[in-house]
Amino acid sequence: MYRVAKASEYLVITGGGVQDIKLAKKAWVFPGQSCTVFDLSPVNYTFEVQAMSAEKLPFLLPAVFTIGPRVDDPASLLKYAKLISPHDKLSNHVKELVQGIIEGETRVLAASMTMEEIFKGTKEFKQEVFAKVQLELNQFGLLIYNANVKQLVDVPGHEYFSYLGQKTQMEAANQAKIDVAEARMKGEIGAKTREGQTLQNAARIDADTKIIATQRQGEGKKEEIKVKTEVKIYENQRDAEVAEANAELAKKKAGWAKVSQMAEVEASKAVALREAELQKEVEVMNAMTRTEKLKAEFLSKASVQEANWELYRKQKAAEAILYEKEKEAEAQRAIADAGFYARQQVADGELYAKHKEAEGLVALAQAQGVYLRTLLDALGGNYAALRDFLMINSGVFQELAKINADAVRGLQPKISVWTSGAGDATGNAAEGGSNGAGLKEIAGVYGMLPPLFKTVHEQTGMLPPAWMGTLTSTESSN
Repeated sequence: MYRVAKASEYLVITGGGVQDIKLAKKAWVFPGQSCTVFDLSPVNYTFEVQAMSAEKLPFLLPAVFTIGPRVDDPASLLKYAKLISPHDKLSNHVKELVQGIIEGETRVLAASMTMEEIFKGTKEFKQEVFAKVQLELNQFGLLIYNANVKQLVDVPGHEYFSYLGQKTQMEAANQAKIDVAEARMKGEIGAKTREGQTLQNAARIDADTKIIATQRQGEGKKEEIKVKTEVKIYENQRDAEVAEANAELAKKKAGWAKVSQMAEVEASKAVALREAELQKEVEVMNAMTRTEKLKAEFLSKASVQEANWELYRKQKAAEAILYEKEKEAEAQRAIADAGFYARQQVADGELYAKHKEAEGLVALAQAQGVYLRTLLDALGGNYAALRDFLMINSGVFQELAKINADAVRGLQPKISVWTSGAGDATGNAAEGGSNGAGLKEIAGVYGMLPPLFKTVHEQTGMLPPAWMGTLTSTESSN
């Protein structure tokens, strides 16, 4: 039949000719196909989510969610058609599914926040809850069209929010009391401030008045002194003029007396005039004598000062030379100290190196002792076997053979070659028997050892180690 869905519905067709499911608003439903209609209209879900904050304080979060299929996304519609559409959208199954997601995300988020953070950041808390719930609903093809979270309330038996409200009311009342007391304080302080300012202004005006009065009195005294000074100056000027006039008068009187006296005694005092001239010459000579004396005194003082300056200059030069010598001595002492410190460091380094070298030798000796003790224990206390092992390990036999070879090289000794088994004189195996050629070579080498040991014993007197072989008494005697 031909099926048509309503405006808020979709057809879900499955069966023959349809891979998985088919969504359509209208379509033919053929035999062998099944058609189901599901509604797209959103549904309101009311919950009271009980959660607990990080301080283990329980609270209720009343919420109303409007949830429905996401109609603008075909993939979400397919998810909804597969998972939710077989159930009625008002069934307990869908409600429990949505409620479980909301409660789980709300509790997880609330457990990571304190009650103060949840209460103060209610808007951010709601947005975080919606985002996490929507993330979980996406897997079912559902969308939160609208969500409203009511005010947080206390769980029965817990009065956190009621106590918080009482605390807020008490804080507001206390703040009002504080504001009233502060206003009263400001009024009293303002009144006292105004009174103080009044007294300060009055005192300042009195002080300014006294200062101005003192200034006026000083200016009056200054003017009085100035007038008195000018009067005194004028009086002194007048006295000076009177004295000058008296002096001029006395001078004129003296001139007149002199003229009269000279006129009177000019004739009679010729001898006195000559005596005065002679006296003048005497005074001149006395003045010249005093001048020469003063010159001599000044010259001697200048010589003494020059000598003192020369002595001072020489003293300063000597002090400079002494200071330079002291600095040179200090520099040489510092160089000597540095050299002594360097030699001391070198000696300390050499002593430390010798000490470490001695420690290394001691450690090496201890290691060698442990090594020899271990070998001797492994060989059952056989000192001869230990000696032979050490000689072989250190290449003593090879060195002996090399020294002997060098010693007899110039003597052109007789060389004997031994062989055993089939083969020519050079030790080559006879032709044939390819399977035993390698063993014959080895047998030939072992066959050569007894004559070699015998020859070494005859030439050096040394016997081979016990682990390599022994010589019979017959062979050693031969």
